[in-house]
Order: sequence, then structure tokens, then C-alpha cells
Amino acid sequence: MQKLKRLARCTRGATAIEYGLIAGMIALAAIISMQLLGINLADTFWTLANVIGGAL
Repeated sequence: MQKLKRLARCTRGATAIEYGLIAGMIALAAIISMQLLGINLADTFWTLANVIGGAL
């Protein structure tokens, strides 16, 4: 019974899970933002290539 009480009071595992969730959210935000930036950058280069191609 004492072991169960100690286990219930232990918060080390909860902290590790919280850090894991935070790291996962940061990674997800980074992936989404990089994908959006890549799409916008590709559109910019495509437009620039069309403008330069039309000028020549």
C-alpha cells in the first residue's frame, strides 16, 4: 500500500510527459510553418520566372 501512495505522489513521469507534449507541439508548429513558407516561396519564384521569361 505504501508503494502505491508513493507512486501516486511521484510527479517525475508527468513532467517528462509534459516536456514531450511541448516538444511535439513545437515540432508540429515548425513543420506547418515550414510547409507554408515553402509554398509561398515556390509561388514567388514561379512568378519571378514568368516575369523574367516574359521580359526576354
